[in-house]
Amino acid sequence: MLEGMQTDIEHEGVEKAIDRLAERFPDVPREGIADLVHGEHATLQGRPVRDYVPVLAERAVRAQLRDRRPALAG
Repeated sequence: MLEGMQTDIEHEGVEKAIDRLAERFPDVPREGIADLVHGEHATLQGRPVRDYVPVLAERAVRAQLRDRRPALAG
């Protein structure tokens, strides 16, 4: 049961990360942000400590979007 709860909490964290990134980067389509976050989240599968996985995925995508921002504006 704990594993299912952890999965729900992690899923909620991923969705909140998408929300925060969509708000911070309004010029990027939400679907694109979701794809990036889910892709980054997938690279973190199998990690033993799951508590920080959504945060790690969010940070990685935020850095990607920041690096791409000048290209997106042009």
